[in-house]
Amino acid sequence: MRAGFYPHLAMTGIRKNKNFYIPYILTCAGMVMMNYIVNFLATTPTIDNMIGGDTVKGMLGFGRYVIALFAVIFLFYTNSFLMRRRKKEFGLYNILGMGKKNIGCLLFCETVIIAVISLTGGLAGGMLFSKLSELGLVKLLGYDAAYDIFISLQAIGRTAVLFCVIFVLLLFNALRQIHMADPVTLFYSDNVGEKPPKANWILGLGGLVLLGGAYYMAVTIKQPLSALLMCFVAVAMVIVATYLLFICGSVLFCRILQKNKGYYYKANHFISVSSMVYRMKRNGAGLASICILATMVLVMITGSACLYFGAEDSLHSRYPYDININTSWHDLTAMTDENRQLLLEEAERLVAESGVKTSDSTDYNMAQISGLIEEGGVLQPDVNEATGIPTSIYERLRQVYFVSVDDYNKITGENVNLGPDQAMVYTVRCDYDYDVFTPYEGKTYEIVSRLEDFQWNGQMAMDAIPSVVFIVSDISDSIEPYADMESNGMALVYLDWYYGINIDSTPQQEESLSKEIDQVFSQFPASGTAGVSSASCESLEVNRSGFYGTFGGLFFLGIILSIVFIFATTLIIYYKQISYPLSQIAQAMTSLQSTAAASERVFEFIDEREMSDQKQAT
Repeated sequence: MRAGFYPHLAMTGIRKNKNFYIPYILTCAGMVMMNYIVNFLATTPTIDNMIGGDTVKGMLGFGRYVIALFAVIFLFYTNSFLMRRRKKEFGLYNILGMGKKNIGCLLFCETVIIAVISLTGGLAGGMLFSKLSELGLVKLLGYDAAYDIFISLQAIGRTAVLFCVIFVLLLFNALRQIHMADPVTLFYSDNVGEKPPKANWILGLGGLVLLGGAYYMAVTIKQPLSALLMCFVAVAMVIVATYLLFICGSVLFCRILQKNKGYYYKANHFISVSSMVYRMKRNGAGLASICILATMVLVMITGSACLYFGAEDSLHSRYPYDININTSWHDLTAMTDENRQLLLEEAERLVAESGVKTSDSTDYNMAQISGLIEEGGVLQPDVNEATGIPTSIYERLRQVYFVSVDDYNKITGENVNLGPDQAMVYTVRCDYDYDVFTPYEGKTYEIVSRLEDFQWNGQMAMDAIPSVVFIVSDISDSIEPYADMESNGMALVYLDWYYGINIDSTPQQEESLSKEIDQVFSQFPASGTAGVSSASCESLEVNRSGFYGTFGGLFFLGIILSIVFIFATTLIIYYKQISYPLSQIAQAMTSLQSTAAASERVFEFIDEREMSDQKQAT
């Protein structure tokens, strides 16, 4: 064959099937563009110079793998539409004398043409919109934008290699289908009659059970730690159940309707139910994919948007004061009023020397212990001794804090008196329904009040498990038996002192003061000052960039992935809308041809009988 024959034939095939190829090529180019943008943002020096840039880059790196995996799966899915459309054409080529090797050359040329157009258009679009994406990300993170142009060769290389591999895999898959099929099968692939769908009770009911189980988990699991453990299980159950219900459950439902003779054998039900069985068998997987992708878009964009727009509230919940000092006492003997006063005076001295104005402050001692709160309000501090399935254990797991009533009065300005066996309780993300609390055998507190609000140091905002705060007359009396106990080599009880203060300063002054306090206090454990075992100082402004880096990166990644999934959903809907009428027309034409051929044979038979009768008559 002359040179250029295969490329010319490939271009002709693409032009004649442009209704299928143009959306496919645009989708490939869109995938290339999105992949380049994410790779570009993961390598741009603009993000490197930001506080929290490492967090953003880590998220973008994760998003890069998600988009790459989705591109492989989705391009294989959409390529199957093209192959079904072209099989009859390839079968005709084979019948006319082209061998499978020649068809393979044709497929190779088509793949190269599509790959070149997709990579060129996608990379060009990626370079065009990458700066816009960078500006949007920088604004989300709260920084000023830089308008210098940067093209990442590393991002181009990664994207080109990835999609070259994908197109090679698509080519091998197409060659495999051509090699395994005979010419007649290829030629009549559009006209093969469908077998009647069978109702699979096991898969249909299995999908219903999985979906019900997943939603039951979503409604009943309320504890964050348990939800984190079961979240991916529930999501997987919903995805599998959706496919089973659309593919098998819908057919099963239609078969049940067909068995109901009073409903099925009516003029307005008979045709619609019969055709619905075949339609759901053919389109069930596509409809399930559309539902899942649309749901993923809603979940991602709303979830990431809520996290981003609630970042300021989360920041102030974690850091209630501008300057937050946390120290840990070595043991109960170190938690004295003298040592506490020494730390307080040192902190106030450093703040005064910085020259910033102060507004309000607070300080208090607390003890914290993790454990299970069993029936009757009994604390079980050693989780290893707990019984029950893991999820039930996590449901009962609590972070328990003890604060003295004197510190409570100083924080709130109230004048509450508690007896040695009385306590007040405050809860976060849980309820405490018992009237008593038993921290250890022989010591029981009567709950005299349940607090609606309590100013805290932000520690509970960071806890992965629900928290319970008990206001008692004496902290030492509450945790004394656990003071020297360990679990898995770690102390059961942590004794802390917290100091928080609000200041009137610039972010730079606040950051400088925070670093100075942290530098001074971090030397106390080594020097043995005031019986401190560890100390740190955190600033609200210093951590602001990290918060917005995390939530801004998630929001941006949610936007990118939502756009990708919207592309996918739109293309699936398009192919379903255009392929179904074409298949219906093809089947109708086949039926008409069969009817015409049968009619012709009947009339020929009648003519032969008439001629035979006339001959006998003469």
